[in-house]
Amino acid sequence: MYRASLLTKWSTLMQENAQDLATIMTLESGKPLAESRGEVQYARSFLDYFAAEAVRATGAGGGFMVPTPFQQANGTTSPKGHIMAVQQAVGVSAMIAPWNFPLAMITRKVGPALAAGCTAVAKPSELTPLSAVTLKNLADRAGIPQGVFELITASRETTAAVGTEFCTNPLVKKISFTGSTRVGKLLMRQASDTVKRVSMELGGNAVFVVFEDADVDQAVDAAMASKFRNAGQTCVCADRFLVHNSVHDEFTAKLSAKVRMLRVGPGIQAETRMGPLISAGAKISVSEKVTAALDDGAILFEQMTLSDRLGPQFFPPTILTNVSPKSDIWKTETFGPVVAIRSFETEEEALEIANNCSVGLASYFCTNDLSRAFRFSHKLEAGMVGVNEGIMSTAVAPFGGLKDSGVGTEGSHLGIKEYLETKYIFMNA
Repeated sequence: MYRASLLTKWSTLMQENAQDLATIMTLESGKPLAESRGEVQYARSFLDYFAAEAVRATGAGGGFMVPTPFQQANGTTSPKGHIMAVQQAVGVSAMIAPWNFPLAMITRKVGPALAAGCTAVAKPSELTPLSAVTLKNLADRAGIPQGVFELITASRETTAAVGTEFCTNPLVKKISFTGSTRVGKLLMRQASDTVKRVSMELGGNAVFVVFEDADVDQAVDAAMASKFRNAGQTCVCADRFLVHNSVHDEFTAKLSAKVRMLRVGPGIQAETRMGPLISAGAKISVSEKVTAALDDGAILFEQMTLSDRLGPQFFPPTILTNVSPKSDIWKTETFGPVVAIRSFETEEEALEIANNCSVGLASYFCTNDLSRAFRFSHKLEAGMVGVNEGIMSTAVAPFGGLKDSGVGTEGSHLGIKEYLETKYIFMNA
């Protein structure tokens, strides 16, 4: 009950300071204030959820005790003792969180760790340390004891050294990382020498399929929600759009109309619905991918004109059609507000293109055929699938990927199991 009460108090303090948390997050990361307010509630939901999990004496249903039979000389069986399986905290857990969700990615990791009885040390992104420091201050005010949850900030130059220390220090028993596949693989290699438990939520390149029987208006709304949240800078943003030939023109036209209505500007302005990219370098990367795609034969169907006064980190919402599967913007995660569209004819073709990818975090598709909804979702090689929906993250659902998108699960009752170990005890009594 003590752990649960601390997490609940932490969540309550976040609610009491929600506006300040949202403002700091927007000023630091650039995301629209409305999205920052939403993230505060999303971050709180993990603390509330794992507060409830913390009171389960068996560790989310993982412990048990049963008598065991043994074979006597006469062939009969009788109880000899008891088999017990208990759940115990893994131990010191180190977390590395990204900049795109500077609050929620910390509570999604620290919440289950504390609920399980672990101590936690977290490193926020060097791009968004102030959001994390504010969150840590609220944790301290909630009464979380000194040393139970600690925060380490680092510069870009020292970040790698912190990761190496987390992975190689024998006191650390668990690593949780959200970030790129390249860095995740490096951390896994470094952690292998001390055989640490790892949770890795790595890169994505989500497909978004629109079938011929889809409600096109619904599909457009789902696409807008998935693609342009945080200016396309989330690991579950739709990147590769596959649209059936029969609805391609209708979908593209309606999506274009919605894109033209986006209010792009500084995140702190109330009317803004899409803010800047995280850095000028990020804008250059997205711009280079768009240029290369056009050189490969893509068509610039829509691109908003932005004022030069917005600054060097803003990239205009863009729609490309006829995108080549050989283009980098198709093969790799975009992390920007660009819709890359290709058409298809058959379900089998769409499935082959969708799964022709080394990562498998999230996938989306739109259909009104219930049989197809079940069939296609089971065949997609992704850890999470949204059907007729563009946003599906929630504290009560398991979050994780397949293939190069990582290992382990965050969120849901499965999330706390990442911080628990099962011990078998036999008692001859």
